[in-house]
Amino acid sequence: MRPDLHDANRWSWNEATKAHNRHKGDQAAFFRNGGSTLHPEERDLLGDIAGKTLVHLQCNAGQDTLSLARLGAVATGVDISDEAITFATRLSQDSGIPATFIRSELFDWLDLAGRDGGPRFDVAFASYGALCWLSDLRPWAGGIARILKPGGALVVMEFHPVMQMLEVDYSLRYPYSSPAPLSWDDGVGDYVALSHEGLTLDGSAAVEQPFVNPHPCHEWHHGIADVLTPVLEAGLVLERFREWPYSNGFKPFTDMRALPGRKWTVPEGMPAVPLMFGLRARKP
Repeated sequence: MRPDLHDANRWSWNEATKAHNRHKGDQAAFFRNGGSTLHPEERDLLGDIAGKTLVHLQCNAGQDTLSLARLGAVATGVDISDEAITFATRLSQDSGIPATFIRSELFDWLDLAGRDGGPRFDVAFASYGALCWLSDLRPWAGGIARILKPGGALVVMEFHPVMQMLEVDYSLRYPYSSPAPLSWDDGVGDYVALSHEGLTLDGSAAVEQPFVNPHPCHEWHHGIADVLTPVLEAGLVLERFREWPYSNGFKPFTDMRALPGRKWTVPEGMPAVPLMFGLRARKP
């Protein structure tokens, strides 16, 4: 693992989170009025979560966590970013949707929670641009197996590694899988502004505001086998695996074609490629 690079990402995400949330208007009012940030794909994989204990790993600023809590889950969110957890905690209070938020490096939290007497969950959930920030998925999967109750499920909704291979103009540039980090001096960008109505809560266009992140960031590319193998080695049983030729919310490339439901896909005439995948695995 690379805790030094994880901590560098913490500072980059602190700055990016401020930029992202300035595009989303009155988020507390959005939730008080019954809003949800979830998509049908993750809701289908999750199933009925009413009354279940759920931990949202790398929860970012808590919008999806609160949407899960609104479905009846007893929700806990964990994230490395101080800014994200502070915002999520305040959003929970202001929206009236109860949830618990914990600021921690994820591997540290999994190690602590996985010890005897630690909390156990019915569902562990990870979603949308989470796994690329983890340098090693074996302790991730092993830690999840320890914190799940018998019969509990890991649910992952993620951008496809094929997407990560492509530059914004669709040119092939990056490795499908790489144990070495890919580093950017300009840090986590303002992808909310670039995704326009795909990631604003009310469906309006994001306000374009200049943003330069002063903190570099570091990512790891994990292929499908890099994800599935640790999950299976941790003793979890794969129940479902899906791929989709569109991206929910996030607009990663230029000239993408908008689909209903805040989805983006490649332009007309371009061969379809997988842009998301999802899995559900159960602890026996």
